[in-house]
Amino acid sequence: MAEPVVVTDNPEKRRFEVNLDGHTAFAEYRLRPGQIVLPHTVVPDEFAGRGIAGQLAVFAFGYAREHGLKVIPTCPFMAGWVKKHPEAQDLVDDSCREPLGIR
Repeated sequence: MAEPVVVTDNPEKRRFEVNLDGHTAFAEYRLRPGQIVLPHTVVPDEFAGRGIAGQLAVFAFGYAREHGLKVIPTCPFMAGWVKKHPEAQDLVDDSCREPLGIR
């Protein structure tokens, strides 16, 4: 089980972040009217195997739900994550559903 971490929004850098032990993991985002694009996720090697990327995904999709946004997961990690989490698939923008194999 992943250890609980604090994920924060850093709107100046347009990314969701986890800061631990002097390192930062993040998921970049771009806001569009009614949409959030998730283009890139970075998790330092120091965080490997700790579930940090998944927690960034949970936060990003939760942010989208709270703000009434559809998600465009262009980041391979985010696209793979949502394919495995049906509870978040309603948030995927129509333009991405077929390429991701989501109904």
